[in-house]
Amino acid sequence: MSQGTQGRARLGRPPRLNRDLIVAAALDSDLNTLTMRDLAARLDVSHSALYRWVADREGLFHLISDVMVERILPTTTPTGENWREWLTALAWSMHEEFLAVPGYAEHVARPHRHNPHSFARLHERVVEAFRVAGAGEEMAEQSWYIFGMGVVQWLGAHQSGHHIGDLEPRFELFLDVLLRGLPARERAEA
Repeated sequence: MSQGTQGRARLGRPPRLNRDLIVAAALDSDLNTLTMRDLAARLDVSHSALYRWVADREGLFHLISDVMVERILPTTTPTGENWREWLTALAWSMHEEFLAVPGYAEHVARPHRHNPHSFARLHERVVEAFRVAGAGEEMAEQSWYIFGMGVVQWLGAHQSGHHIGDLEPRFELFLDVLLRGLPARERAEA
């Protein structure tokens, strides 16, 4: 760097794209039908400019998942006294955030390759909640699986309009029943 430019801000046009702009535009769309071309048009950038940030739809969902996990994870730490309330807050955050974006809950509920970073953060915190609730390592992992699959599948089915009866399914009832059965425990021998 020459002495004349040292310490000065870089001149030129500021970047037109960043993670937050891309995710905001995507979250303001129907993710079931959003194409990369549509997203580039929403952002008023070229298709190739968008591809410099995100290679494909899978990459886009990885960016979205990072933001979603930041939004849904409670800022508090689960303890032996509050673990159930902590998981309830997490599940309701998932409910609010996932269902607010058309197609997101449906996508997450389908088999796909998860974002390893955001998935690991969510997994670690939920397993921690079950560990402080008294579950051993294996049962905490089993409880994570039950909780994660249960909540995500309920949200995906709800968003897709899949109901098995005439009544509107109630998330608070589902969540109450789910959490009363967790953490998972080995069945006692008769």
